[in-house]
Amino acid sequence: MGIIGYLVIGAIVGSIARVLLPGRINGGFITSMTFGVAGALVGGLLAEKFFKISMGTFFDIRSWLISLGGAVIVIVVWGFITGRNKKAS
Repeated sequence: MGIIGYLVIGAIVGSIARVLLPGRINGGFITSMTFGVAGALVGGLLAEKFFKISMGTFFDIRSWLISLGGAVIVIVVWGFITGRNKKAS
């Protein structure tokens, strides 16, 4: 999958992860896309390292689920680092 695929998946997955974990990160679309792309990379690395699963193509559901899982991990870790451990009030 190319860089454009990672950017598109990152934008969509980052937005979904923000909905699942409200109040963990501040920012707009670029922030969501950054966390989504980072999540796709982290999810891909973890899936390959621990489960021997590689990222598929853009239209493969496995790629989307791995990316979403990675984005959630990245956002939770970012929340711990920045002290945003609780939901927004």
